Amino acid sequence: MTGKLYGIGVGPGDPELLTLKAMRLILTCDAVAVPGEPKEETAAYQIVQQAVPEVADKECLALDMPMTKDPEQLEKGHREAFAILKEALDQGKDVAFLTLGDPCIYSTYIYMHRMAIEAGYQTEIISGIPSFCAVSARLNEGLAEKSQMLHIIPSTYGVEDGLQLPGTHILMKAGKKLHKVKEHLQKEISKGRKLQIAMIENCGMPEQCIYQSLEEMPEQAGYYTTVIVKEQSE
Repeated sequence: MTGKLYGIGVGPGDPELLTLKAMRLILTCDAVAVPGEPKEETAAYQIVQQAVPEVADKECLALDMPMTKDPEQLEKGHREAFAILKEALDQGKDVAFLTLGDPCIYSTYIYMHRMAIEAGYQTEIISGIPSFCAVSARLNEGLAEKSQMLHIIPSTYGVEDGLQLPGTHILMKAGKKLHKVKEHLQKEISKGRKLQIAMIENCGMPEQCIYQSLEEMPEQAGYYTTVIVKEQSE
């Protein structure tokens, strides 16, 4: 009998935000998988290790998941990563794939999930707290009210079009493109739009940095950077 693949969201960084269900499955699965190697340097594993120390005794599959937009490199990397998962699943092992935030939102896990389904394996997604919800909570503010729209925008693919939409904008993974993000935001402000802007880098992690305005934001930040842009009513 083959094993089952679980995509487990471990939340944005604070180990206390790991769900009870996630903790239970991490403990009961035969092996864990992490996107990167060595395992100790992956953010998802570091978070889990604080909340579930027993994970150190588990077999760990360190998967090299390429951070690239090149479709050929991505496909090759995903095939090689899934081959490692497949070997464990074929041995009857249940595998907990640890991923930051929620597995359904810009997650590396979802590629493995689709490949597992296509290959006929059982799969299950375990929700985690998304980074933008944790960022909003850390800023002590809500994201949207009443009829306000909420837009989630991947900053690495450009934000200019998304910023034209009304409401609150979540700019995900803005780090390396932060200077461009700032240019687009300044352009919108120069048009007369009233925008409330805040940013958190590494939310819930020891290296967390909070910026309460566009002026405070640096030109570049780490990968785990989320910017919240709220349009203010007149």
